[in-house]
Amino acid sequence: MNFAVGLKPLLAEARSMESLEKQLICPICLEMFSKPVVILPCQHNLCRKCANDVFQASNPLWQSRGSSAVPSGGRFRCPSCRHEVVLDRHGVYGLQRNLLVENIIDIYKQESARPLHNKAEQHLMCEEHEDERINIYCLRCEVPTCSLCKVFGAHKDCEVAPLPAVYQRQKVRGPGSPWWAGGTRAAALTPAPLPSQSELSDGIAMLVAGNDRIQAIITQMEEICHTIEENSRRQKQHVGLRFDALYGILEERKKELLQSIAAEQETKLQRVRGLIRQYGDHLEASSKLVESAIQAMEEPQMAVYLQHSKELLKKITDMSKASMSSRPEPGYENMDHFSINVDYVAEMLRTIEFQTEPLGEDEGDGPGEGSEAATEEDRLDSLEAPEAAEDVGPRQKPASSPHGQH
Repeated sequence: MNFAVGLKPLLAEARSMESLEKQLICPICLEMFSKPVVILPCQHNLCRKCANDVFQASNPLWQSRGSSAVPSGGRFRCPSCRHEVVLDRHGVYGLQRNLLVENIIDIYKQESARPLHNKAEQHLMCEEHEDERINIYCLRCEVPTCSLCKVFGAHKDCEVAPLPAVYQRQKVRGPGSPWWAGGTRAAALTPAPLPSQSELSDGIAMLVAGNDRIQAIITQMEEICHTIEENSRRQKQHVGLRFDALYGILEERKKELLQSIAAEQETKLQRVRGLIRQYGDHLEASSKLVESAIQAMEEPQMAVYLQHSKELLKKITDMSKASMSSRPEPGYENMDHFSINVDYVAEMLRTIEFQTEPLGEDEGDGPGEGSEAATEEDRLDSLEAPEAAEDVGPRQKPASSPHGQH
């Protein structure tokens, strides 16, 4: 017989008591019902005090029980099923008390107040003989059992001893010594030695020490997790600062290149617009001269015509000889020489990787500090050098081209 078998009735009773306690909980205060307990028409129970609190909250104008005036009845809803409870002029004091529940509460409190040791001794019963207490110990099978099992049951051919005697000898014997030391009849059976109290204590101490070591390891690993998170946060911030520095350099270089394009644009526009003004002035003068010549030809007086015709003819000759050959050369409007190639720069940026060697303390402070920042700047300078060389030629090209000046 297994020793745990006798504990099943005790465990079953404990579960029953726990289930009973759940049934004795007031849905308002969430504690065990306090007397007096009232039963509602929907058959749910409440503490009278809790029922009065719910009723007063639902009927704030309802007069108290001690008032001289005769109040009318009120109503409230059951907190468990929401059923509407209609009360008479007595309010919650007119509800019927549930004496059965009050008696069950008294019995439950009495059972709960009994010591656990007494309960265990009372309910440690034999599974095969339910009315028999377990009071002896089978030395061959090494299990507690009852007297009927020894006389009629599975242990009738076994050697047994009183359960208290086995318990006391087991507690006082030293480690490694058989509990039957000094007994001849029991020693003849040579059963396997039972663990002593000191052995159990040593085992418990070993488990506690092992638990302490495991807890220390857990604490150490939790610290490692915290350190990993902190280091990751710091390195993420460091990488972000490095890339922010790259963004700044790219933005600065972009601004410089755009300014170069804008400068040449302004130079070319000023020259072309100057030519437009020059040709416009010539066109206006020529139109006025044509108008004057037409008026001279219509002059009726011969003396006046002869006086102005010679001068007018000279002006027409000079106007026709004026050179208007100055104009922008073919392709002057082209700005394609400002195109740039960033493919190799993009490819180089894609090869950015973490350094194989850990950063020094000074190097990890931020961008622009330490040898790492200098290396990064040198790399960026090398990226900018081809672009600068490419831009020098186009910028000088307009200066070397012949343009007319006016």
